[in-house]
Amino acid sequence: MEYRRLGRSGLKVSEISLGSWLTYGGYVDEERSAAVIDRAYELGINFFDTANVYHRGAAEEIMGKALKKYSRDSYVVATKVFFPMGEKPNQRGLSRKHIIEQCEASLKRMKLDYVDLYQCHRFDPEVPMEETLRALDDLVTQGKVLYLGVSEWSALQLQEAGHLAKDLNLDKLVSNQPVYNMINRYIEKDVVPVSRELGIGQIVFSPLAQGVLTGKYKPGAPLPEGSRATDPGSVNFIQRYLTDSNLEKVARLAPIAERNGISLAQLALAWILRLDNISSCIIGASRPEQVDENVKASGVKLSTEDLAEIEAVLGA
Repeated sequence: MEYRRLGRSGLKVSEISLGSWLTYGGYVDEERSAAVIDRAYELGINFFDTANVYHRGAAEEIMGKALKKYSRDSYVVATKVFFPMGEKPNQRGLSRKHIIEQCEASLKRMKLDYVDLYQCHRFDPEVPMEETLRALDDLVTQGKVLYLGVSEWSALQLQEAGHLAKDLNLDKLVSNQPVYNMINRYIEKDVVPVSRELGIGQIVFSPLAQGVLTGKYKPGAPLPEGSRATDPGSVNFIQRYLTDSNLEKVARLAPIAERNGISLAQLALAWILRLDNISSCIIGASRPEQVDENVKASGVKLSTEDLAEIEAVLGA
């Protein structure tokens, strides 16, 4: 496993990290979740991502329990705040009240004294950014949070946060967590350039496009039984990727992976890691062997010719 700095901070995270969206606390039971987390740790993954809203705290509980056996200074835990955690008006968003209360709740669920990376799960247009950033800065001052990040913020929102933090002498954002893969590349236009300027690293999720980039789905073929495309809890997230055009592109990428002696999944992850602004790729795994396969992408260097051919396929 190779490691990269999280943005311009001094924190080093594994190029491949493990997430818990749609898995732990849901269709993957606690025992199997722990086995996956243990395997990830054994293989050098030191960055584990979750969120308070994932199965209403169950994912945090499972992850905290599984990691408890390891030395606290050997792993990095990230969680998030924003989405509703109840029906009342103040049980959501990025107000000072919700941020402080949910940080405390997350720490309690994971049985931790501090969280390494605390992220705003989305942007909240209803709350002044200064209120949000001051609340986050207070958590850092209190030692309950070490680093700050966001998820799916636009380039303009990142710029505003960067300038405001500098003007008010507040702790700066070091990460952004966007969706990014061979099919969804929106961050390349302005999010990445702005992030480079501000010292913000990308922690990307859905790097395999919900499994589409593994090659398991074939153009014109029935959906594999037991796959995310047939799971009621996941089908809405994968549907956007399951087009004939995308599946045909994946089929054309297969020879590139084969000549490099790697799988399609490893090719997709290595392609993402070609960018210096990427700090880590968050994978989802329900079985230890999936972790075994994905971590092999760390350190894979694609040639200029490979990258050019991939670009030709994706742009077709």
